[in-house]
Amino acid sequence: MGKYGKWIAGGLGWVLLGGPIGGILGFLIGSAFETIDVESIKSNPKTRQGDFVVSLLILVAAVMKSDGKVLRSELDYVKANLVKSFGVSKATEAVGMLKDILKQNIPVEEVCRQVQANLDYSSRLQLMHFLFGIAQADGSISSAEQSVIDKISYYLGIQGSDYSSIKSMFVQDTDSSYKILGLTKDASDEEIKKAYKKMAVKYHPDKVSYLGEDVQEAAKEKFQKVNEAFEKIKKERGFA
Repeated sequence: MGKYGKWIAGGLGWVLLGGPIGGILGFLIGSAFETIDVESIKSNPKTRQGDFVVSLLILVAAVMKSDGKVLRSELDYVKANLVKSFGVSKATEAVGMLKDILKQNIPVEEVCRQVQANLDYSSRLQLMHFLFGIAQADGSISSAEQSVIDKISYYLGIQGSDYSSIKSMFVQDTDSSYKILGLTKDASDEEIKKAYKKMAVKYHPDKVSYLGEDVQEAAKEKFQKVNEAFEKIKKERGFA
């Protein structure tokens, strides 16, 4: 099935049915398509873990290419993050796929529109969390990287408050805890409690359970950031 067999065998659905992502994969996978029952996928095009990971790799490549250079250290950081989420074997193969994707021109808007049309909102939030984590893994997010992530968020249809929340999990300032909950410092204690409950539901790992235990486990980090923000505000304000 070719060198990217783990992701194909692990389940690719709608990404193989055409569009810009299908075009990118067709270039990478080549003859492996001969072994895929496309008609079966058309009759059941639900999102699978492979679709999520391939979408992530293409968007990661767009972010990495944004400053005009791709460093070995960046690839190492990406692999480390992928190993944490998917294990050594899958991560190694994914980085190999990423290297091939980096050689191609990536139509960011078209790719994002395809992802938006096929991936539910909770999973798109998880994509944004991954992108920020990988971009910030070397200690900082460059202005070029931030610009591309901004565009990706817009094209994916991410709400401004949710984008600000996830960004604040990685780009810290004095109001980060409030921003994670989608609030400002002048929010009342009751507003904070209500916002926490809302975000805890929105970011709960069970929202992406259909993508497999690997992605669900990674989603716990985002969920934990919400809990930490709430606990920090509670401590500062002294309410139960």
